[in-house]
Amino acid sequence: MNISVKTNRKRPDGPDKVTGRLNYLTDLSFPNMLYGKIKRSSYPHARIVSINIEAAQKLPGVQAVITYKDVPGLNAFGIVTPDQPVLCEDTVRYVGDAVAAVAADTLAIAEQALERIDVQYEPLPIVEDPSQALEPESPLLHPGGNLLHQASYEHGNIDKALSSCEVIIEETYQVPRQMHTYMETEGGVIVPEKDGTITVYVGTQHGYKDRFQLARVLGKSEESIRIVSSPMGGSFGGKDELNIQPYGALLAIASGKPVKIHQTRQESVISGLKRHPMRITMKTGADENGKILAHQVNILADTGAYSTLGPAILEFAVEHATGPYVIPNVKTKGLSVFTNNGVAGEFRGFGGNQVTFALEGQMDRLAAKFGLDPIEIRRRNIREKDSIGPLGQRIAPTDGATQVLETISEHQKKMKMEQYSKQGMDKWKVRGIGTAITMHGGGLGYGRLDPAGGRIRLKDSGEIEVSFGFEEAGQGILGVIETIVTEEIGCSAADLSIVIGDTALVPSSGSTTASRGTSMVWHAIKKMKSDFQRLLLEKAAKLTGREIVDLQLGEGGVTTVVTKASVSPIIISYQELADHLLEGEDLTVTTNFDFPTTPDEVDSGHFLYTFGAVLAQVEIDLLTGKVKVVDLDQAISAGPVVSPLGYRGQIEGGGVMSLGYALMEEALMSEGQYITQNLDGYLIPGIADVPFNMKVDAIETLEDGDPYGPRGVGEIGSVAVAPAIAKAIEDAIGYWVCQLPVSSENILEAASKRRMNQWMKAKQ
Repeated sequence: MNISVKTNRKRPDGPDKVTGRLNYLTDLSFPNMLYGKIKRSSYPHARIVSINIEAAQKLPGVQAVITYKDVPGLNAFGIVTPDQPVLCEDTVRYVGDAVAAVAADTLAIAEQALERIDVQYEPLPIVEDPSQALEPESPLLHPGGNLLHQASYEHGNIDKALSSCEVIIEETYQVPRQMHTYMETEGGVIVPEKDGTITVYVGTQHGYKDRFQLARVLGKSEESIRIVSSPMGGSFGGKDELNIQPYGALLAIASGKPVKIHQTRQESVISGLKRHPMRITMKTGADENGKILAHQVNILADTGAYSTLGPAILEFAVEHATGPYVIPNVKTKGLSVFTNNGVAGEFRGFGGNQVTFALEGQMDRLAAKFGLDPIEIRRRNIREKDSIGPLGQRIAPTDGATQVLETISEHQKKMKMEQYSKQGMDKWKVRGIGTAITMHGGGLGYGRLDPAGGRIRLKDSGEIEVSFGFEEAGQGILGVIETIVTEEIGCSAADLSIVIGDTALVPSSGSTTASRGTSMVWHAIKKMKSDFQRLLLEKAAKLTGREIVDLQLGEGGVTTVVTKASVSPIIISYQELADHLLEGEDLTVTTNFDFPTTPDEVDSGHFLYTFGAVLAQVEIDLLTGKVKVVDLDQAISAGPVVSPLGYRGQIEGGGVMSLGYALMEEALMSEGQYITQNLDGYLIPGIADVPFNMKVDAIETLEDGDPYGPRGVGEIGSVAVAPAIAKAIEDAIGYWVCQLPVSSENILEAASKRRMNQWMKAKQ
């Protein structure tokens, strides 16, 4: 990656974050602020017999206690399907279900009040395994049954194609429930204003969507609710859905005072969203040359107790079940079911990580069967630049798949020549390498509302204000906005005022999800640039008597057009332009548009894809079964790089997150209860687990005439890491991984068998 001095700028929010000066929304305090707590279910499935709050109400210092009776509007939420009760009335369906909430003068009093709320339950049979959910005798968790959603895609004749295959690989893969483990758990402060409105200071990726949902719950107009959603300390999809907002809002209205709710890590574990656990069976057949003829896929996803974005995640997994390969005969079927487990929802990769682990496992097994290098089997089946999309839809032409494959192939060759040795640091350590590739659709997909927009104006203060409805969740959107605006408009960072994440101040830009932020900022500025420049230059020409063609926007103000022989001075500053605005004169430009979608009517099909390839080297300790990733290289094709440091940070960060997914992270449940309820027993990668060598190759080329600019990279760096690690393990000890996270016990067993086989061969 080539990083220029011009674009390798500091993030605007960087210094305050690394020094600790930045206040997150959960750090806020207000006069007379109360502390809220939420009482959640004691059972994963039960009928509520009674709720008695009298003892809690009588506790000195308690200002409000609420139950379902205190919800004035719709007693339900859900980003698409509102099927999760705000406060349960008659039934609880998982241990995170809320049954009451309190607001008190102190946190300690609020905790005491929760203990005084008496809820009588009648336990009901639970649905723990997703396969059980579909059995006829299984308890029904929702009136419509336990099947949340089904999605499928079929092309060609799968049975005929399988019958003509030279080699068929069939395997079942299981992937775990993973926690987001963001630094700042769910929380914030909700303030009732004197005019009857409320201000919600809570981290979310959907400010306008939160406003819409809260309006339904509170029975208020959307305009009476202000959502301030930046900055927040991480999300990765976990704050895509409402979490504490309705409880804080109801308590604030009931008490007439600001209410802070900040979940403990244990509360976050119990109630927060998780990555969907899935069981994926694939049957893949190829001809004698390694060309894949048939691919049959069955996906079973455990969405937990409520819908959230479970249907969309399943559809994304179905779409990406063939990945960056051209396969003539495909039959994919996916089911997402309700259980009494924790709610699974949005997570970085959005179903792509799960199905890519299985798909790339199939590719590696095929390569082994044919005696081919894993790169070669992929090369023989890779999509071309004009190939149709995985659902048969037209997509933006791109050669990204081949580009990342060949780039990572060069990484592999270099590693094998220069440093790779299967023998580790000592005789009890062995090494292996593995590769994997993937493609990932950006935006929400065809048939889904995916609006974007932005605003740019000259303020009275002389600052150029740029406003977007996006949120800063650590991903660096502020740096992206600053870079794009300064390079497109010509001003300096000092001239800018960036406003994001506040529904009272910004236009709706759609969600801060689906790897769409960078792309939408780029498109918005492109659309607003000419009109904004024209407005300012017309004003400057009128005030200075110059010709517009001789003027341009520069750092600090309007300058003459720069020639090669000179540096143009400021003719009139932005402050002077603002000072001469007439009453009612407004130098503002806005834009509204939609994320680019395929021209074909293919439900949920994407149009813009990014591509990624991964090379992982692992070292396995044969005495402990511990797997350490020592190298993790990625090649990414996502168009022009806007912010090099931000780009690299997203890819490396996504890689480390998926390292945890592959080797250590699983939010285990038993009988509807979380076995691990805190980070003392749930391992995530620490600094010692981060590979010393992580290389990122950014492939910035786009096809000639491509008008879509940079694609987002918030997710692509996380998608293909786990299968690359799995293949590296097989390369080291011959153990084919089919379940994540990789078990040390299974590693030790496989290593023991390997040593025994080697000993037997030596004896012979």
